[in-house]
Amino acid sequence: MQKEIELESGNLMLRGMLHLPEVINDKVPIVIIYHGLCGDKMGPHFIFVKLSRLLERVGIASVRFDFAGSGESEGDFIDMTMGTELKDANNILDYVRTLDFVDKDKIGIIGLSMGGAIASMIAGNRKSDIKTMCLWAPAGNMEEIILDNNYIGDNYEEFRQKGYFDAEGLPIGTGFVDYLKGLTIYEKAAAYDKKSLIIHGDKDEVVLLSTSQKYINFFKKSSQLKIISGANHTFDKKEWEEQVIKHTLEFLQVELI
Repeated sequence: MQKEIELESGNLMLRGMLHLPEVINDKVPIVIIYHGLCGDKMGPHFIFVKLSRLLERVGIASVRFDFAGSGESEGDFIDMTMGTELKDANNILDYVRTLDFVDKDKIGIIGLSMGGAIASMIAGNRKSDIKTMCLWAPAGNMEEIILDNNYIGDNYEEFRQKGYFDAEGLPIGTGFVDYLKGLTIYEKAAAYDKKSLIIHGDKDEVVLLSTSQKYINFFKKSSQLKIISGANHTFDKKEWEEQVIKHTLEFLQVELI
């Protein structure tokens, strides 16, 4: 069962989807899904929707929101920064903890790409509230990604003059880049010492596999890395998607049920 939900974050309304198992006899585990840069609550090729519906079947609830400025949530995309998304992510976690059917000792989080970086920092800061975590191609090196040729590259001065750069048809403002300066994503995440799973494609050209290997170096034995052979950044083939969902479901069933 799924239903539309809303949550006020700051002065903006976030819109999302709540998935529930058909039968709830007692409190249930829940997973929060954080989407990536230029993404939304459905995920690439609807992967978040597919995962949420499968989680329902095994007795795990889930929520997936659009961050402010993305998807159906209020706000302008150009005003989005990792700081605003961290605020939203914290507010989503707070919201989940108020739900009377949720087992507060069994809350997991999932994040893709920049959403993975957000999830990792939330986990490091609030590890007592989070039982487990799964990161998909987590962008722990966001400053490097944005400033290299994937996005701004040699056009930094032009970016400053215009006040934004175009990312997949969406304007990313100077505030986004300014917030990245000195942001120590790995170090903030490293405080999380519970079990986690990282999934990454070995042909990812947006967030290199070495980024997840660096996360493993910080998390050490508490985390495991699953490499999807041939996969790109967002696992854009049916066989890659199926592997991601399979590994994630198996991991969450062990950790949350």
